Amino acid sequence: MIYGASGYTGAMITHHAQEAGLQIIVAGRDREKLAAMALKMDVAFRAFSLDDPDTIDSALEDIDVLINCAGPFMYTARPLISAAIRQKVHYLDVAAELDSYQLAEVFDETAAAAGVMLLPGCGGSVAMLGCLAAHAAAEIKNPARISLALHVTGTMSRGSAVSASENLSTVCLLRRNGQLMQRESTDLQNFDFGKGPQACFPVTLPDVITIWKAMEIPDIETFVYVSGEGFPQGDLADLPDGPTDQEREASRYQAVAEVVNADGDTLRMLLDTVNGYSFTAQAAAEAGRRVLAGECLPGFQTPATIFGKHFAETIADTRITVADNSR
Repeated sequence: MIYGASGYTGAMITHHAQEAGLQIIVAGRDREKLAAMALKMDVAFRAFSLDDPDTIDSALEDIDVLINCAGPFMYTARPLISAAIRQKVHYLDVAAELDSYQLAEVFDETAAAAGVMLLPGCGGSVAMLGCLAAHAAAEIKNPARISLALHVTGTMSRGSAVSASENLSTVCLLRRNGQLMQRESTDLQNFDFGKGPQACFPVTLPDVITIWKAMEIPDIETFVYVSGEGFPQGDLADLPDGPTDQEREASRYQAVAEVVNADGDTLRMLLDTVNGYSFTAQAAAEAGRRVLAGECLPGFQTPATIFGKHFAETIADTRITVADNSR
């Protein structure tokens, strides 16, 4: 089941999943949109809100894997994770905000006891940066600190803009000695994505949780460099669903991982990939396919741990390389 299938990212995931030959059910809250989508794609649909646990349980009772694409996830993650555990359904999502990951930590033992996998961030920056970090950590002895920077370019979807706007008050976090701590959001740092240093601003990406979960590197910082149009202005309801195919093709994403060990040795690695929306849709569909095929472990997992550090490189033409200026 793909919940939020009629949204911008959900629709792309649905098409990739169908192309992969998966048996899918599209779901969400808008019956009219879902019915039209289901008719066009010749698939089943289920329209239901997340207000009543019994309704969600009934909708999930014959489902093996659920991919949640319905943001803001601060509203949708808890009811769907809870229902997935009750109904023994593996839960995946594409969240860029912390709620799903903090909930996955909270429900880790309960999900494991039920034999249910919780895999928030099965696509997007968590899959990109998690695999990049795993590559970098494997190349240096005893990594103690990792800094990750994501180059975001192109336009935002309406759903992403709404989710981001509702999370603007979230404090800026990093991890020090294994503990999450607040930091100043004005502390810029330079990273080179391949065309010279760029000033990146610190943000709270979910990787401060997932990389700690996967690798237990004690110090983790995350940054973003935004080029292109940046955050949209005006009434977000007036935005188009998301960037066009041509706009996505013209706006590739890059990322940098800088790992330092206790001896002060430093390694830098680069990731270059397709636009973030394209990557997310393809990675989420592929993650769903793999979980249906049996690639799963109970409890809270990350894409890099469950699918391996090469997972991101199986998506489109993603490349991970050692930076020229690494030492």
